[in-house]
Amino acid sequence: MGSGLFRLSLCCGYEQHVDTLFPLLVGYLLGSVPFGLILTRLTGGGDLRAVGSGNIGATNVLRTGKKGVAVATLLLDMGKGLAAVLIARHVWPGSEAFAAFAVVLGHCFPVWLKFKGGKGVATMMGISVGLAWPIGLVYAVVWLGVLFTSRISSLGGMSAAVAAPVAALLLGHLGYVPVLGLLALLVLFLHRENIARLRAGTEPKVGSKK
Repeated sequence: MGSGLFRLSLCCGYEQHVDTLFPLLVGYLLGSVPFGLILTRLTGGGDLRAVGSGNIGATNVLRTGKKGVAVATLLLDMGKGLAAVLIARHVWPGSEAFAAFAVVLGHCFPVWLKFKGGKGVATMMGISVGLAWPIGLVYAVVWLGVLFTSRISSLGGMSAAVAAPVAALLLGHLGYVPVLGLLALLVLFLHRENIARLRAGTEPKVGSKK
């Protein structure tokens, strides 16, 4: 009986590790696909990292003058965040937060690009929708509202990222507050240069080539 309990314990422990490690791995790999870089190269725009801020996200793609590619990058970066959460929910129920964290981490620190990726705003939008659509709705409203009123992409993105854990808390999705809070802090950290420019009044607006 003792050996049976031991085997049961090992089995349960293995399943718990699988339910944690696999969503992290799948999320990270999905997140690390640099759609902006790939699409810009495929459409003759060269290396996106040599343009504007050097970021691989949709805002920097827009600086190449390719609006359609920028929209596609935005949708795909959102889509990989949504996909990671939905896959985790279907295959490893209850592991959505792990996948959500990993997919944003993969986008921001892709191993293929020496851990120099994007800033996570669009991908965080995708995971917000996947975790709970009302959180995603708040994210979108704040992002677009601040963006359209200020015409400053970084301000809209940071505002939305901070709004996500607040929305999760107020809407009763308490289990998602920690991961969204951590990701909001990550987004703010990655925007530290933008924050410095905002304080100095030199942050470029949407459409600027800088």
